[in-house]
Amino acid sequence: MVKEFEHKNYWALILGGGSGLGLASAKKLAQHGMNICVLYRAPRNMEHAIQKEFESIKKIGVDFLSFNADALNPKNRVEIIHQLKAKMANNGSVKTLVHSIAKGNLKPMTHTENPTLKTDDFLLTINAMAISLYDWTKAVLDSKLFHNDARIISFTSEGNIKAWHGYAAVSAAKTSLEAITRSMALELAPFGIKANCIQAGTTNTPSFRAIPGSEALEKMAVQRNPFNKLTTPEDVANVVYLLSKDEAAWINGSIITVDGGEHLR
Repeated sequence: MVKEFEHKNYWALILGGGSGLGLASAKKLAQHGMNICVLYRAPRNMEHAIQKEFESIKKIGVDFLSFNADALNPKNRVEIIHQLKAKMANNGSVKTLVHSIAKGNLKPMTHTENPTLKTDDFLLTINAMAISLYDWTKAVLDSKLFHNDARIISFTSEGNIKAWHGYAAVSAAKTSLEAITRSMALELAPFGIKANCIQAGTTNTPSFRAIPGSEALEKMAVQRNPFNKLTTPEDVANVVYLLSKDEAAWINGSIITVDGGEHLR
């Protein structure tokens, strides 16, 4: 395997890297020689399994930092960036920032028995899954940690244009995420930063399984996909890697569909 990022002291900052797309991206980038800093949020009963995954990354031989902390807490953001900067020792840089935070409300708008969606649910979800991308990007930029050819990559979904029961708040967040990405692609270009979203196909991750009716959505996705299978986290991580390569420097402000053709029907 070619390790084109090795010996360059490149870092990937993965927000939401304890499972799913974020963890798969961390593994893929590490395999190609990029150092990894992962921020995740997990209860104590999941910590052992997550640390086991992290150990597999460490064995690759890259530098590695991890923080089980709330990414939405400004104090945490300041402290993590401070520790990352110290670890870089003034000769490293953040080549790739991956935003994979999946914290939101999946309540329906109406229901006779269960709680329904409120304004605060929208605000929490949009802040966690969209605005936090800007907060972290701005903090890394202000700390002068970005490489002069950096990549910002976040994950959207087909829910950005389709309505699913219980998905309204997340759908609003994904649309906001894409709008923020386009603006960053324009306004941060003078710093050499390229910002793109990946629209992943239906992927069986913990966040997907939390969606009401996810089993039905999974069956429908398999039927729609020309290859009759779901997208995997590794499929998406492969494109995160491709977007981090030097050859992808002219891709900016795009929504890139990675679903094997699921969107075609």
